[in-house]
Amino acid sequence: MSTQIIRAELVQLGAQAQEKTSAIKAAGQLLAKSGRIDPAYIDSLLRRETVANTFLGHGVAIPHGMIEDRHLIRETGIAILQVPDGVEWNPGQRVHLVIAIAAQSDEHIALLRRLTRLLQDESRLAQLFSTGNPQDLIAALDDSATAPAAPAAPATDLAHSASWQLNYPNGLHARPARAWSEQARRFAATVQVRNGNEVADAKNMISLLQLGAENGHTLQLSTDGPDAQAALQAMLAVANQLTTQEVADAQAAAKAAAKASRQQWQPVSKLLALRGISASPGLVIGQARVLKAQHIEVPDVPGTLGYDGDLLETALSATRSELQGLADDTTRRLGKTEGGIFLAQAELLSDTDLITLTCQLMVEGHGVAWAWHEAVQRMADRLAALGNPLLAARAADLRDAGRRVLAKLAPDLALDAGKGAQRDNEVLIAADLAPSDTATLNPKQTLALITAQGGPTSHTAILARTLDLPAVVAAGSAVMDIQDGTTLIVDGDSGTVYLNAGDDDLASARQWQQAQRDKLLQATREAQQPARTRDGQQVEVAANVNRPEQVAAALQAGAEGVGLMRTEFLFLERDSAPDEEEQYQTYRAMLAALDGRPLVIRTLDIGGDKQVPYLNLPHEENPFLGVRGVRLLLRRPDLMLPQLRALYRAAAHGPLSIMFPMVSTLAEVKLLRAQCEQVRAELNAPVVPLGIMVEVPAAATMADRLAEHVDFFSVGTNDLTQYVLAIDRQHPELAAEADSLHPAVLRLIAQTVAGARAHGRWVGVCGGMAGDPLGAAILTGLGVSELSMSPRDIPAAKASIRAADLAALQTLAQAALDCDSATEVRALQGAQA
Repeated sequence: MSTQIIRAELVQLGAQAQEKTSAIKAAGQLLAKSGRIDPAYIDSLLRRETVANTFLGHGVAIPHGMIEDRHLIRETGIAILQVPDGVEWNPGQRVHLVIAIAAQSDEHIALLRRLTRLLQDESRLAQLFSTGNPQDLIAALDDSATAPAAPAAPATDLAHSASWQLNYPNGLHARPARAWSEQARRFAATVQVRNGNEVADAKNMISLLQLGAENGHTLQLSTDGPDAQAALQAMLAVANQLTTQEVADAQAAAKAAAKASRQQWQPVSKLLALRGISASPGLVIGQARVLKAQHIEVPDVPGTLGYDGDLLETALSATRSELQGLADDTTRRLGKTEGGIFLAQAELLSDTDLITLTCQLMVEGHGVAWAWHEAVQRMADRLAALGNPLLAARAADLRDAGRRVLAKLAPDLALDAGKGAQRDNEVLIAADLAPSDTATLNPKQTLALITAQGGPTSHTAILARTLDLPAVVAAGSAVMDIQDGTTLIVDGDSGTVYLNAGDDDLASARQWQQAQRDKLLQATREAQQPARTRDGQQVEVAANVNRPEQVAAALQAGAEGVGLMRTEFLFLERDSAPDEEEQYQTYRAMLAALDGRPLVIRTLDIGGDKQVPYLNLPHEENPFLGVRGVRLLLRRPDLMLPQLRALYRAAAHGPLSIMFPMVSTLAEVKLLRAQCEQVRAELNAPVVPLGIMVEVPAAATMADRLAEHVDFFSVGTNDLTQYVLAIDRQHPELAAEADSLHPAVLRLIAQTVAGARAHGRWVGVCGGMAGDPLGAAILTGLGVSELSMSPRDIPAAKASIRAADLAALQTLAQAALDCDSATEVRALQGAQA
């Protein structure tokens, strides 16, 4: 065809070249003789070699001209010079195929994609290096070889296949797609998912998202390769196991939406109103602050492919670590679901299509920063154009993560210009907000969010709801015309932004706000009531809180103290360990915030899924079963002794208890007590209660012996469940089965309580089970004395205990112990009275 960019006259077989320059000139002459380029473009091909290395590896080089010389290209073309004996490109680099590119725009992209695949097929390349038939090269590299299939050609499945009906209420969105791709990558087999005539590589998260698979669609999962059958069964298993969580998440969202649809505020007069979609409820009055969309101009500064490739790899690695840190921090502050947003962003950065497109653009002669930015924009635009709000929202995630990488590739770019510092009482208005921007907002300063774009299912909306920030999304471009400083009434319940409010409307809105505050105060008063059963059995309810500034909110939610202060946050996201003084000041601030209420501080628990690079810990094949918790502290006195000194110094300022994690033997307990007594005596500090976490089955089964040497136990149900059921709680296929209400876990808790009672010790629970209303009821029936949980779970957990008699809870607990599975235990929900 006339537009074919590789033709027979552009292929020269059996060529000989003494050095790189002559090879490039010969390939350039093929392009010039066919009329594809002005002969002057050959000099451009040679100049490119002075600023970039066009050797791709595996015996292939792709010389191409300078960007500013594209006007010398008459028609896009590709010339192939076959050099069977090879030519030295750079020291140690030998080339057998010289593929000279003259591209006016992007007509050759399909060829480059084809070439990147060929580079992985060494046997095929070896045949092309010596073939005597130019059609072999044309067939291997012609752009038409990868042209889109004709509509009449149906998509096909691989050798082993199975149908599966998608039953996720929100379709195949980012979180389940991430789990699917992680599962698929565990196998050598090719794993494919087909939705109608659309096919996706299951190992590629973006490819899965682009299927546009919605609830009710029938998907065809298929595999081929050495472990194909196992891969297919594993994919079906993870697909089914995610259903429960997806349905639960959708139901929770529906309940939240129903709650938000309560009677809404109505203005007194006819106000100018901009209507969008409710993303987070609440009514606020604040001053507009408009963040204008930032147009990023990325300079195109070409470099050598090898150097730019190293830059890209380093930037991606650093960004993944950064997102992991942001995920950890967000999980600690807001919750696991919210933290998972940034793990999904990190997964987007591993997308093969994204990396391939970036490399293709670099091969064309573009600089790495420009190529990365362009690839991200193209992929994000493709997602946004699918017409599915959930998938369009992932475009914002991709741009957000891409911006982080770009900041490392081009640190001189002012990517955060115009944001400025937060001001008090501001309503933040933007075309769209990145999830990382939203997660780091200070709710005491920012009162509400308004976006011109976005949707209620975006990660930014999820974070706004978690932060309790009223939010209106998809309000249209008109909101960007609002002047800074304008007084706004933002109604997150109805998704409305009111402008030009007069005194009467402002007074009405403030009255509404006061009425809502009164309702909240009533709910808070109920939360302040003790968790006492109807017949008088009281359980202490505390909060899991890490920072002093979080204490006030926990107390307002009904916490009677802090039952778990994790100290890892002091050690994470920094270059060296905190010294004794820094730790002491933090612990003292926690006691001051609690104002005489009890505080249980857990010593450093590093290991497992929490790693600290500057500690230079050795790599472990299974860190969850390795040196973590007290096993690390007993081996690292440089970590343990400063922390113990800080804790005992702080103990002079309030009721503090020290708790050690990951204890499994009596010998460890004796060593720890000896270390504590030595430090206490040196400081002449007060005696404080010493307890241990019951996370290891050995500690539970030895509770009667351990209780002789400790003052209390606190059961960490998350880790205990992981070890009892032998399920990694982060495993994409099995995590849904790691239910703390499994009878095996409950029996070990009952054994712990019995062992503690024999010596007059108390038992608390600080894992996720404590915050589950059913879990709280069962634990009370088992004899647990203290429950510590996320502040948001306190009111419901307290209410579940106040609504019952102790005898009924004991009966419920015994019934749970007699069950065969966690599913049976959860079915006892109706037994609560």
